[in-house]
Amino acid sequence: MLSLIGLVGGLGLLIYLTIRGVNLFIAAPFCALLVALSNHMLVFTGDANFVVTYMDGFSGFVASWFFMFLLGAIFGKFMEDTGAADSLARAIVRKLGYKQALFAVVAACAVLTYGGVSVFVVAFSVYPMALSLFKDANLPRRFIPATMAFGSVTFTMTSAGSPEIQNWIPIKFLGTSPFAAWEVSLVVAVFMATFGYWWLKKMVTKAVNNGESFITRPQDPNIEAREYPHPASGLVPLMVVLSISFFLHEAYAQYALIAALGGGVIALIIVNYKYFINMGEAVNQGTTGALIAIGNTAAVVGFGSVAKTTEAFQDTVYLMTHLPGNELVGAAVAVSVIAGLTGSASGGQAIALPEVAPHYLAQGVDPSELHRVVSISSGALDSLPHNGYVVTTIRAICNETHKAAYGPMACLTVIVPLIGLCMAIALFIMF
Repeated sequence: MLSLIGLVGGLGLLIYLTIRGVNLFIAAPFCALLVALSNHMLVFTGDANFVVTYMDGFSGFVASWFFMFLLGAIFGKFMEDTGAADSLARAIVRKLGYKQALFAVVAACAVLTYGGVSVFVVAFSVYPMALSLFKDANLPRRFIPATMAFGSVTFTMTSAGSPEIQNWIPIKFLGTSPFAAWEVSLVVAVFMATFGYWWLKKMVTKAVNNGESFITRPQDPNIEAREYPHPASGLVPLMVVLSISFFLHEAYAQYALIAALGGGVIALIIVNYKYFINMGEAVNQGTTGALIAIGNTAAVVGFGSVAKTTEAFQDTVYLMTHLPGNELVGAAVAVSVIAGLTGSASGGQAIALPEVAPHYLAQGVDPSELHRVVSISSGALDSLPHNGYVVTTIRAICNETHKAAYGPMACLTVIVPLIGLCMAIALFIMF
């Protein structure tokens, strides 16, 4: 009982402190320590003590993602400093009109995500353009994180054919393909995209009608009086990132992003070299931003590493993976709950599938249906306030607070996917 109280209490406190804006380098290890102590984990001694367990998770994430965060941040800063993001954003506004600024940001994120670019990197890459679009359209900037997240981690990330790992992890355990149950996936994706976009527009329109508008901040790029590059100069580097990632991701997995982002940075330099205001400063700012972003995320991952070692977590995993009733519902609940506890869609799958897959396959569940349910369910409760992507996007990239920005993001990345999940299960049961 003490283990369960510690796990739930530590997670709840982490979510509360995150929403309150407490520094995650303090909040995450403190909450992890409470979880460890409630589970009688030694703090300094022993092979699996608190410090070692926490730092293994922290350093493991940094080791896996450092170059992607670094190059993604530099790419975004180069897009900003050269004016390429501004130029592309203004061209989109001229072509589609100010009212389509939201659509442009969602579409840009969706194309990059479905093209195989990591959702973290998409956030870095699209933010400069999103900032310009929201500024030109005079929309409240607190909706930028929700808009980017909607295009990245909902109808694209877990859909059939998506190269994101949330669609590929089940293949190893189920022997399926990335296009598993594509018919139902297509219906659900269209619904999530349509309903979510309608909801996003409704929230933004309500805020505007209540008097909210874009508020410029001192740290925003002030590059009004300058010569802008051609809009295509912002599109070309994005296409380079997308193309390299698409052709290399199967062979090199996440390492393809290093090549893709490196290619994007080089393309930006070649195409827009004469438009740089201060390349050195852009590199410095991008590097600093990358370190803050990856540090915040790694701090939360460290908490998850400690949580996963507890008796309460193991009991929860067993309980969630042996639920009675409809097998697809059981799998969906198991993956959703575990993804919520770990704050990770891929983590939820990796922990649940070794138990869920053989258990339900032995009962005759269709592997393709199970694949799609697991994939979609992993992308719902994972987006709680302590999720690494949520923290990075809101606080490190967009410089917003959870209090201001998380509400709309939760509507679009938690509620909409949950509705989509229910729709998928219903379709599988009926047909």
